[in-house]
Amino acid sequence: MAPIKRIKTKSLKTKFGELTVFTQTMKIKDVLHIYYVAVRGKDEEEGSVQRVLNKQRINSIKKYVLEGNVFYSTFILNWTDTKLKPDFKNDEISIPIVPSAAQAIDGQHRLVGLAEALKEDDTIGEKEILVTLSLNLTTKEAARIFININSEQRPVPMSLIYDLFGEIENDTNHSINRSTDIAEELNENTESPYYGAIKYPGQPKGVGFVDLSTVVSSLKKHLESDGVFASHKLTNLQNQKVVILNYFTALKFYYDKEDIWTNKSKNPFLTNAGFFGAIEHLIKNLLIKCAEKKSFKVEDFKSLLDLPKGELIQRTDLRNLEGKSQRKAIVDFLQENYLKSLPNQDEYEF
Repeated sequence: MAPIKRIKTKSLKTKFGELTVFTQTMKIKDVLHIYYVAVRGKDEEEGSVQRVLNKQRINSIKKYVLEGNVFYSTFILNWTDTKLKPDFKNDEISIPIVPSAAQAIDGQHRLVGLAEALKEDDTIGEKEILVTLSLNLTTKEAARIFININSEQRPVPMSLIYDLFGEIENDTNHSINRSTDIAEELNENTESPYYGAIKYPGQPKGVGFVDLSTVVSSLKKHLESDGVFASHKLTNLQNQKVVILNYFTALKFYYDKEDIWTNKSKNPFLTNAGFFGAIEHLIKNLLIKCAEKKSFKVEDFKSLLDLPKGELIQRTDLRNLEGKSQRKAIVDFLQENYLKSLPNQDEYEF
């Protein structure tokens, strides 16, 4: 009988509360050989906490890996094989390379994405990743780790990296990432007028009103390094989010007064055309006015919008119009009331 292959490598033994874990680098091909996924609700064994795999996410990871990228965050595995076990001595660990010996606690999508990439480029298997290994966790212990990673720790917004490191000019994806981060804020912030209203690809019919692609398309070019936001020195994610949230909060104020904002059949801003038109008005007219006042507060946007009671544009006003004409009708309505808020000619000083 052929001897069991073992790898021997430097390892760091650490204790987190009552859990002992071992962290080391391993070749991707070895990790792919030993790991498996136990899905909660489908598999009955101890430690089953993982979710059903998302094919779209796997394909995205595969593409990321094939483009030459690597993962710097650790993969967390739970060793479950009872006959063969890792052996730790003198700051080194010896790990048996046997099939299905370790459950994936965190990193299942990355591992499947790596496996898919390996099918097209076998050199990927020789690269190393960081692995944190625990031994024979119970389901409760595994769940504690899983919950900590997926609820207590929030991922950093992709575009925030550019704020931290200032590397945006040469990255064509920056404005797309930034637009997506703002869409996420609109959708997940409980104080946002669009809380739960952004529709992501793959969601069931009836979930969300404004497509993610609409939010990204309407904002993308304005968030580029030479876009309108940058020209007004609004370059970091936090400031951009606040400007857009405050603007829509002011818009919602007028529609709330007539109990329309939450009425899907009446509120035109819960449509793709309405959202796009609202952003167009913000960019074309209001951003520069607020910049001149050095204030982007909700009250400033309310004052500039100054929408008339009883005359708000509604979805019925857009009924017989196609997409671009609907957007134009929204812009025209907002522009008309904005112009009314400007001083009369005899109020100007010359």
